[in-house]
Formats: sequence, structure tokens, C-alpha cells
Amino acid sequence: MAKIDMNGVEVSFPIYHGNSRSLKRTVFAAASGRLHEDGRHRIVVQALRGVSLHLTTGDRLGLIGGNGAGKTTLLRTLAGIYEPVVGSVHVHGNIGALLDPNLGMNPELTGRENIALRGLYSGLSRPEIRHLEDDVQEFAELAEFLDLPVRFYSSGMVIRLGFALATAIRPQVLLMDEWLLAGDAAFMDKARSRLEDMVRGAEILVLSSHSTSVILDWCTRVIWLNQGRVMADGAPHEVMDRYLGVTAPAAVPEPSTVNQSTIA
Repeated sequence: MAKIDMNGVEVSFPIYHGNSRSLKRTVFAAASGRLHEDGRHRIVVQALRGVSLHLTTGDRLGLIGGNGAGKTTLLRTLAGIYEPVVGSVHVHGNIGALLDPNLGMNPELTGRENIALRGLYSGLSRPEIRHLEDDVQEFAELAEFLDLPVRFYSSGMVIRLGFALATAIRPQVLLMDEWLLAGDAAFMDKARSRLEDMVRGAEILVLSSHSTSVILDWCTRVIWLNQGRVMADGAPHEVMDRYLGVTAPAAVPEPSTVNQSTIA
């Protein structure tokens, strides 16, 4: 049985003053009270502050909030990409993370080699990896490009391959950030159908989205984040009404990371 336990989690990132973007982030963070000095005497911005949540099989959690509210950081912390400086995170069950189309891909390897690596990482047998390759090849429709290094792909082709890979292996715990689907209408319809099927099959879903309709259709519980804190946690309609009825103060942009294409 899948389960998530997050207790009093805080995640902080050091502020570096190497460019104007860092300075702007510092000003916003200072105004919102998210700056402090850590044990190594560095100035850090608190991306998550005292966040706790407990999910079991059947839960469908939506994360809402403005840009920089902490949604992406929370998803990446659940995925094990970020480590809390305070608190604990325990996830029981295999995780599928749809956070970035490039996540886990080596651009120097071919599409086919990246598929094999993903299969090995997921503990698949050789026959299962061959089945995975067939599935991704058929869905992504990359033809001969599958045997070229990923660095030669267009952004749309990378998204096709990344989406096909991320949705080919069905997880118990599904973590989803908003995706920008590229391609023609036929591919987008196919992608939406595949994604909805994956959502139905997951034991636990944690979804970050700015779309009210997606949150209300897919989620049974919603958490509203603002400046790294939980502002409300409850039934989707109730939390969404509170969120839409409040104009949140300016938020601090979450730190960019390697291959992070969206900031939630």
C-alpha cells in the first residue's frame, strides 16, 4: 500500500548575488520574511516552511498557489530531488515524477539508449525493457531519430520522448507538475488520454496546477501554498474558493535548477 508522510519539512536555498535575478530574488525574499542565516552563515531563502502532509492509497492531492509559492519545491522534495534541512519525508511505494521532460535523460545518449537506462533504473528485465522500448517508440513517433543523440532533438521531440518515458512505467505514487505539451493536435489528444489513464492507475496522486478545472476534476483534496507555507488544506471547492477570493502578496521565485523548465 502506497503512503506519504511529510512532517514539518523546511527546504532552503542559498542566495548568490552573481546577477540581477539573484538580487531581485533577495529583495522579494527580504520583503516576505523568507530570508534567514543558516548554520554555515549563508543567507538562504526558505522555499518550504513547516509543511506536513499525510497521504494514503486513494488520495488525490492538488497543489495550488502563485508563482514561487513552493509547489514545485514540494514535488521535488517528495521525489527525493531536494533534501529537507528540517523535518522528514517518507514515501512508501515506487514513484513516478512528471516534473520535467528532460528529467533523467542524458543528452549525449540516443533516445533508444535513454529508454534502456530508464528501464534498468526501474529494475526491469531484458524482455520488459524491450517492451518499454516498443511502447515508447510507438507513442513518441520519433522514427529514425530514436537512434540519434537526444542533443540533436528539437524541444518538441524531447517532450515527446520525455512524456512517453515518464508515462510508460506505471507508478504507485504519481507526482505531476504542469507540462507544456508540444506537437500536433493528434499527439496532444493521445498524450492527454495516456496521462488520464496513468492518473487513474496511480494509488496516490500529487498534482501542481494553475488550472481550476484540472484540480476540481482530478483531486479529492487541495493544499494552497503561499510563500512556502500551507495557507489552507481541505476539500477542493472550499480551498479553491478561498484561494481565488484572496490576492496573494508577491512571491519569491523558486530557484532554477538544471533542466527545470517550469517554475510553479
